[in-house]
Amino acid sequence: MKRKLALASSVALALLLCSCRQQPRDCPCAGRVLRVASTTSLDNTGLLKTILPPFEARSGISVQVLAVGTGQALQLGRNGDVDAVLVHDRQAEDEFVGAGFGIHHATIMFNDFVLVGPQADPAAVRGRDAVAALARIARASATFVSRGDQSGTHRAELRLWQAAGVHPRGGWYLESGRGQRLNLNLADEKSAYCLTDRATFLSAEDALDLVILVEGDPRLQNPYSFMAVNPVKHPQAHLPEALALLGWLQSPRARQMIAGFKVGGRVLFHPLAPGQQPPAPAGNSVTPPPPAPSP
Repeated sequence: MKRKLALASSVALALLLCSCRQQPRDCPCAGRVLRVASTTSLDNTGLLKTILPPFEARSGISVQVLAVGTGQALQLGRNGDVDAVLVHDRQAEDEFVGAGFGIHHATIMFNDFVLVGPQADPAAVRGRDAVAALARIARASATFVSRGDQSGTHRAELRLWQAAGVHPRGGWYLESGRGQRLNLNLADEKSAYCLTDRATFLSAEDALDLVILVEGDPRLQNPYSFMAVNPVKHPQAHLPEALALLGWLQSPRARQMIAGFKVGGRVLFHPLAPGQQPPAPAGNSVTPPPPAPSP
């Protein structure tokens, strides 16, 4: 049954994309609404406002974005409240797919997490090792602001604490329950340390006194993935529209737009061609993937 569904979906996707490319307004999905739950970093940085309008104009599909943490985005998918999700927590994504809620799981782009904090760096964490840095923060009881919301960033942070053998608690460890941009604001107010995706930090950097202190650790890799909500679980899910969006996100034109999306002249996200995997971070930034073969 699963094999038949996958084959049928693939055929439908190919036919749909062909139709939308040839005659956008004749796309069978034209005039329909696609609900997408997206992680806040893709929305707060302005990336979605750049790459979605051309898709909407081309297909006639209206995309409604709900910008929430990854945990909440996946819950919306489980509830059938959205048609697709764009998230960044591979473990949670695999669980979502394994439980039958998500199909057509594809990694679209990546960046990395960075540990930021005050320039004075009271816990002396500056370097490349994120796990050692968190251990030093705990030993120094230096203020750390966590999102505390089961977002992709929060879950990545918890994995790093676990690797450091630390159960963070006490007056030095604050949980904001906020999205990434607001979490950075609170960390700035408290002159605290904070884990953030690089894109959100760079887009907010000019308004903050925080600086990047730890980067380049392979454990800080941050891939973003797309999944359509399985209509077997939720028959109301708009699968053709979701597949049309997936086809756009993986297209050469969309990948070019993602690669060209910059703030202050700095690239925030690195696109991946279908089947590509993100390389490990290197030096003081993530390494762009090699050029994908021409379609």
